[in-house]
This record gives sequence, structure tokens and C-alpha cells, in this order.
Amino acid sequence: MDTDGLARLFGPEAVNDAPGFYERLRAEHGPVAPVLVDGDLPAWLVLGYRESLEVLRTPSRFSHDSRNWHCFKENKVAADSSLLPAIAWQPLCLFMDGKEHERLRTALTDSMARFDRRGIRRCVTRAANQLIDDFAGDGHADLVSQFAEQLPLRVATQLLGMPEESGPRLVEATRDLLKGTETAFKSNEYLVEALEQLVADKRAAPGHDFTSWLMAHSANLTDEEVLQHLRLVAIAANENTTNLTANTLRMVLTDPRFRASLTGGSMTLPDALEQMLWDEPPTAVLPARWATDDTELAGQSIKAGDMLLLGLTSGNADPVIRPDLSVPMHGNRSHLAFGGGPHECPGQDIGRAIVDTGIDVLLLRLPDIDLAVPESDLKWVSHWIARHLTALPVKFTPSHPEGPAVSSSTADEEQSDYPLPASVDRGPNGTDETSAPASAAVAPGRLLSLWGSLKRWLRGR
Repeated sequence: MDTDGLARLFGPEAVNDAPGFYERLRAEHGPVAPVLVDGDLPAWLVLGYRESLEVLRTPSRFSHDSRNWHCFKENKVAADSSLLPAIAWQPLCLFMDGKEHERLRTALTDSMARFDRRGIRRCVTRAANQLIDDFAGDGHADLVSQFAEQLPLRVATQLLGMPEESGPRLVEATRDLLKGTETAFKSNEYLVEALEQLVADKRAAPGHDFTSWLMAHSANLTDEEVLQHLRLVAIAANENTTNLTANTLRMVLTDPRFRASLTGGSMTLPDALEQMLWDEPPTAVLPARWATDDTELAGQSIKAGDMLLLGLTSGNADPVIRPDLSVPMHGNRSHLAFGGGPHECPGQDIGRAIVDTGIDVLLLRLPDIDLAVPESDLKWVSHWIARHLTALPVKFTPSHPEGPAVSSSTADEEQSDYPLPASVDRGPNGTDETSAPASAAVAPGRLLSLWGSLKRWLRGR
């Protein structure tokens, strides 16, 4: 691949305006574009929806084994490359194909399938209420640091079978590890030691939890395989679910579709979640696949050992499948947010349950919650894999902790499908088109207050 003049995936254009960057590449190169990654190493960025699925579904042509990358074989990857945390080969199903991948993957999916949906939602409800209790009396909060970054791993520690009191410290260590701070190495050591202790405890006294089920599975995972996959689940689940929670909360608080009249509404919280998975998947660029032989993709000549990165955000916005991005995608789960093919995210339904239930509890507990700053003041930090909201300041009427009462009323719901404010269709000129008259529109805080009252009435409270 000729690298002269190629766009840098790690450059300022990609960081500051990722959608514009993807569309410029699509216009210039089509659905598969040559790019440079860290160290000015060549790679292919797959921008097309169909092309992404082709790569995801054919591991015989596009392997998960990063040891195939010619840049590794030619010693071109620096020891401190920022690529390594995402693509350095490890003995995980994430980097395997064929029978060994199937053995490890089956153990993961079978163990996750043993969870009861109501049990997961009870767990999420309890964790969400504990977090809300910490700031409910303040009248203000940052929903990124005080809620979205905390909830997923609080839930995960309980599902893994760890003591509930270990949740806050594990959240702190995992967030520190993912941010790559000076103490990230020690945080990783803490995480590994905690998981080693968990495996030892469950080997001695198995329970009704994911770790015990994984260890007892007929795939016969070694303790080291169990530990490494627990670490993968903890990190991947926390990062993606945190991002999805924060983005969905922002949508609920700022999107015009949630400011219309309750009476005309049909959008549910699960609808909003799927819309967010289409528009802003928690992982923007999925690393990575490596060509096993010389091949062709969308007219581009791919050589054996070339690296391909999957542009999930750009694939979801592919004009071939979404010529009008303003058309709602309610009920459509064919997005790329969770990947596809044999490596499709095995925990996606658990992730949906965490986000859906957590936000449902938050809106019920704080019905007049509203953004505390202008939407234009919100800021993100971006890198080549994802974009993260740094803070989501909100205000609300202070209230006393009432976690147990809310928990008992929401614990057994199969899903949160009460209607949110009116779904708004956007016309070709970008204006909102809704059946509700303009005079029926209400402010976000008042709207959510009405919604909370409606939900309590429906529950007979």
C-alpha cells in the first residue's frame, strides 16, 4: 500500500470531527479507505455497512489473530504503541478463530444464558438506587462520573459473584486502567489480583454466578483462561456500557423528540437505546481483522497480513442502507454496534438491560431532572476507538434516599416499555414534524415529571 498522502486515523481531523472525516474518506475512496494508524503504519478502514458485515462474517478471509499482521512480523510496531492494548495477541477468544474460539465462546455464551432477566434487572435496580442515593439530596449531579461510569461494573461485580462491597474499588481501578494514567499499571494489578482471588474462592465454594458457571462448563477452561476472560468481560462491558449509558442519557435530556407532548408519544426507552446504537455506537472503530491471503474488498486490493479496522459508526451511517439519517430506526437491531458474525458481542442483551433499567430507575427517582448547562457546553474526549462524554451536569429537586421503595416497585419488570414523550419525525428541511401542536410542548424537566407521575399511576402507586 502506498502510504503517501494517506489520512491519519490518529490525526486531529479524525479526533475533532470523526463523522466528517469518515464521510470525506467515503467520498474519496468508497466503502474501504486506506489510512495510517499510530506510528504511520498502513491499515484499511472499512466504512461501508455491507463490507463490514462481509469482514465480520468471513473469518477464513479476515482473521482475528493479530499475529498475522505483517507490521508485527517486520518489527515495525513500537513497544509503546497505543495500538498494543487493543490488538496485541492474548490467549482469549477475542483473538482466536475456529475450534479454539468456539470452545471458549461457547463457555461464555452458555454461562451468560443462565442469567434470569428479572434477576439482572433486580441487580441493576439495586445498584442504580445505591448510586442515586449518594446524590439525590444534592439537587445536582454529574451523570457521567456519578452514574454512567459507576453502574455497569457495580452490576458486573455482582453478576461475576464478587462481594458487593468490592464494587466501588473495582470501578475506580478499572476506570483508572482504561484512562491510561500513571497508576494504570497498579490498577491493572489490583484488578487481576481481585479476579485471581475470585477464581480461588469459587473453586473452593461455587455459587450461582457467572464465574462459577464458567469454571464448571464442559469446555474445561483452565483457571488462567477463566481469569483472562473475566478480565475481558469486566473491561469491555464496563467501557461500552458506560459510553452507551452516558450517550443515551444525553439523548433523553437534549433530543427534541423528548420535548414534545406526552399525549402523542410512542417512543419507548428501548427505542431510544436502539436509536443511539445506530447513531452513536459505544465503539466507533472496532479493531481489528487481518487478511489471511491476498483478496479484494469493495474494489480495493487487500494483501495478506493487512490490517482492517471496522468503522461501526460510519457503517451505521452508510447512505446505501440509510439514505436519510433522520428516519427513526425504532425496533431495528440490525446495526453494527455489537459487531457481527461468530465474534458478535455475547453480552449485548445484558448491556441493554443495564442501560435500560438504570436510566428507567433514574428518571423515576428524579422525575424533574434537567440539563444544568447549555447543550453546546458539553464536551467529549476522543480517540481512535471511541468518543466519550466527559461530563453530563444535571439539576433536579433534592429528595431523600428512597432506594428500597423504588427497588421493590421496579425489580420484576421484564422491560421498560412505558412511552416517553412524542416521537418526532424530522422533515427534509431538518424541522421537527409531530402530530402534537406546538402549544403542547413542555420543558424537559416538566415532561419527565409528567412521565414519572404516569408511570407511578400505571403501577397503582
